Amino acid sequence: MPLSLDPMPHPLDHLAERGRDGDPALVLRRETLSFKALRTRIGQLASWLADQMHEPGSRVASWAAKGELTCLLPLAAARAGLVHVPINPLLKRAQVAHILADSGARLLIGTKARLDSLKAGDAPQGCVVLEEKTAIEASRECLARGPSSADPQALVAILYTSGSTGRPKGVMLSHANLWLGAASVAYYLGLERDDVVLAVLPLSFDYGQNQLLSAWYAGASVVPLDYLTPRDVTKACACHGVTTLAAVPPLWVQLVEQEWPAESMTPMRRLTNSGGALTVDLVRQLRALFPQARLFPMYGLTEAFRSTYLDPLLVDTHPTSMGKAIPFAEILVIGDDGRVTSAGEEGELVHCGPLVAQGYWQDAERTAERFKPAPAESHYGGTAVWSGDRVVRDSEGLLHFVGRRDAMIKSAGNRISPQEIEDAALATGLAAEAAAVGVKDERLGQAVLLVVRGSGDEAALRAALKRDLPNFMQPHEIRWVERMPLNPNGKIDRAALQAETVP
Repeated sequence: MPLSLDPMPHPLDHLAERGRDGDPALVLRRETLSFKALRTRIGQLASWLADQMHEPGSRVASWAAKGELTCLLPLAAARAGLVHVPINPLLKRAQVAHILADSGARLLIGTKARLDSLKAGDAPQGCVVLEEKTAIEASRECLARGPSSADPQALVAILYTSGSTGRPKGVMLSHANLWLGAASVAYYLGLERDDVVLAVLPLSFDYGQNQLLSAWYAGASVVPLDYLTPRDVTKACACHGVTTLAAVPPLWVQLVEQEWPAESMTPMRRLTNSGGALTVDLVRQLRALFPQARLFPMYGLTEAFRSTYLDPLLVDTHPTSMGKAIPFAEILVIGDDGRVTSAGEEGELVHCGPLVAQGYWQDAERTAERFKPAPAESHYGGTAVWSGDRVVRDSEGLLHFVGRRDAMIKSAGNRISPQEIEDAALATGLAAEAAAVGVKDERLGQAVLLVVRGSGDEAALRAALKRDLPNFMQPHEIRWVERMPLNPNGKIDRAALQAETVP
């Protein structure tokens, strides 16, 4: 039965109540949890968390691969009255230490290998550090806690995302933000109870986490997968009869190059993409490989979760369009004069409505830069997210991406702060000046080019960066220069560096 669109948000943990008792909800390596078992395990983990952290609103961080803990925590923390801080498992200790300190986490649960990489002082004073196995086993001895009666507007999660400057910042999300995001996606994708969603994206990303939430909103099942090769994805699709697959463009590029057996392809009903635009060639390849599946290109930003999607019926004729607003989102294009633009006129994408996050955690200055009063033309009013993305709305009402206003690099679906890479390069002592820019790359969307004035010892610099930065932040190319280009203000001229990369 098709989903109806309920505009009333509920406490986030109530998502687990929507599935039928005996239907599969979560397919783990060694067991499959029915919705009844899922509710029990969420309740047990919530009871254990509440016993560990007595102050409502305390932050609990997770740093682990996909599994029982990372899939249960978003709802268990919500049920316990806590705030979940999922940490990308690909991050290194320096980034994790920043997130722990910035969020004021009181509990960190992670896999042993990751926790062993931390050094003294990485976890803030008063933060308890526990292995994932210990937490899971201890929670199974607890009585299950019932559904919460939390205020839907209360803070329930902080997702850390990189901007164009500085270290990752925490986006504050409410129960309502995540509930309505799940309802919206489940509705426009047409998810049903017999759907099987393969969750290959990191659960620390809003796109990845929503795979869980939207599936459970629809009463469907989720198969979490940490893949090593694209072949792992095709095998999982065949093994589990996957009907819904979400990915970012670099993964799609690899997947279309694979041999897809019939049992991997036949059940597929829908493909979804975000984290970067699909190329025309990639759209055509996906449509040829999965002619029976609906393809949903989507655009989003963590500060408002998801903004637009393109109707699959329009993909063949408008393959590069961002589409139109998703349910519960109002998308305005605002010109430099502060007014809504006309068709064909470029402006900034402004997202209004209840999917807008609550701002950045303990960062009023950066919150004020991005979260501003909605334009007067907004139906919702209130606070809007001013994305910094330049777009054009055509005569049919479809949006088209033009470019970004800031210097953020988007590579393989990751938002990368140039300053974070530059700070790491300068900290090595091998660089006197450094500037990171994104360059077009067919597989990654953008690759990182690091321009450096310094010692010229590239091997030593790369070794240091591999030690301090996660793999997705590593420079594709390091270019040594004798002098950095400067703008009239005496700052490094990023526009000039970017221009030099264009053939």
